Amino acid sequence: MKPVIPQDEFLQRRQRVLKQLPANVVALVAASEELTRSNDTEYPFRQNSYFHYLTGFNEPDAVLLLSTLSEHSGSTLFCQDKDPDAEVWHGLRLGYHNAPNALGIDQAHDIEQLDERLPEMLNGAESVYLILGETEELEHQVHHAMAYLRETEKRGNKVPHRIDDLRPQLDRMRQIKSEHELSVMREAAKISCGAFRRIMKFVEPGAYEYQLGAELHHEFAMNGALYPAYGMICGGGANACVLHYTDNRDQLHDGELVLVDAGAEYQGYAADITRTFPVNGKFTDEQKLLYELVLEAQQAAFKEIKPGSDLVTATKAAARVINDGLTKLEILTGDADENFEQQRWKKFFIHGLGHWLGLDVHDVGRYKDANNESIKLEPGMVITVEPGIYISRESGADERWRGIGIRIEDDLIITENGFENMTESVPRTVEEIEAWMQKS
Repeated sequence: MKPVIPQDEFLQRRQRVLKQLPANVVALVAASEELTRSNDTEYPFRQNSYFHYLTGFNEPDAVLLLSTLSEHSGSTLFCQDKDPDAEVWHGLRLGYHNAPNALGIDQAHDIEQLDERLPEMLNGAESVYLILGETEELEHQVHHAMAYLRETEKRGNKVPHRIDDLRPQLDRMRQIKSEHELSVMREAAKISCGAFRRIMKFVEPGAYEYQLGAELHHEFAMNGALYPAYGMICGGGANACVLHYTDNRDQLHDGELVLVDAGAEYQGYAADITRTFPVNGKFTDEQKLLYELVLEAQQAAFKEIKPGSDLVTATKAAARVINDGLTKLEILTGDADENFEQQRWKKFFIHGLGHWLGLDVHDVGRYKDANNESIKLEPGMVITVEPGIYISRESGADERWRGIGIRIEDDLIITENGFENMTESVPRTVEEIEAWMQKS
């Protein structure tokens, strides 16, 4: 059976939040809204990650309320009511009557009653916790309810003193994945790995970037991952030097490399893989030299990935390899130590080494603490490691290097003794890539 997050885990998360909240406060988290794509059509619905993390409920127009007030303690869900006429057009709804049993919620009400009930449920709270800056409509509703309580204080109502941000607490929880989450993420990675192996055999001169995207998407969907986790990057030739290239319209040519950055979303969780490989199945000498330099940088970073280390340490290790290699190839001129100290390598290694991965492809969580110290890696964290070299046509480098963009990205679970590479089954070395692409 495919891995899933059991409903009991969502209940445990809500209980954990309630235990960590101060006394006499209320926290609210909103679901996503449906967004119009064009007249009378909507974009595919994607649930808000925080709301999903706490409920596992995949309907729009809902609000979760968590309260440590004695009068309304526990969890309350406001969601859409059952509506046969609407369900004929848009599909079945859970309905608030069914929500407590189905989701383990303490109580549930019609979302249409939120404005009416909110003043009562905020009355007496010391503060209100929200995902600040993310749900403008809910913030407006809270301010409206607080204004009502302020105007009726003479009747004995008590308005909350302030509004606080719930994100720091939830972000820390989301940063350490449970065993169920890791199982789901391994499945997202497994599906994505299969898709990359497929496109390495599919690609050939004359194919188009969007055709690689179509092959990826088909492999995702056929294995239960209905959508990509983010906009795919399929950049051939110099397009690989555009970091967020998503046009994916150009034809792929003999002698070029193609950089593909993509990942499946499975049960809400993202995979994120990048591989760069030759369109005709064979690296040129220049491509091989730069590719193996990026791969060496990734291996240097891998040696630093373990509990107690951090991404800054791993980044320095990768950057040193790239810096020294580019200097040796005379793409960077001058002394290697001086180039490294002056960070001249950043002209070609433009982005960071990696990022957190989870419900969002660039997942939540701080990279530095309140003292500006790098966050230490812990078991259960999931990161990407993705060094790259990008030599644009306008870079001023020797002509033989121009237009080459290379990135190699893998998804790692931090373990007690190091890491688990969830995406290692995608060919990574020059020899592995060429052998796989030539295999019938």
